[in-house]
Amino acid sequence: MSSKIYVGNLPYSVTDSSLKSNFAEFGNVSSAKVMMDRDTGTSKGFGFVEMASAEVAQAAISALNGMSVDGRAIVVSLARPREASRDSNGYSAGGYTAAKRSDIGYGTGGFGGGRY
Repeated sequence: MSSKIYVGNLPYSVTDSSLKSNFAEFGNVSSAKVMMDRDTGTSKGFGFVEMASAEVAQAAISALNGMSVDGRAIVVSLARPREASRDSNGYSAGGYTAAKRSDIGYGTGGFGGGRY
């Protein structure tokens, strides 16, 4: 079992240090990070906490899930691995893939190709 915890629906006033101190009541916190918007520098309203062991992580999840913080009920659960995203331009972790439609693209006709 993982010891990385997802914390969602956070008030925008929560910082890394306040997040860490809230989870430190349940055991040793390896890291606590509130995700910030790249452009504005403000909180995105969620973060991740990494606990020393899976047992203390589960205790923190059980105790803090649904708890009210500044009037917001926070969501606390085990963090899931990141899913591979697909961009609209065809690039992904596996490299570039051509469009799935057969009526567009380079076709099969010589230099310049295309369909007539």
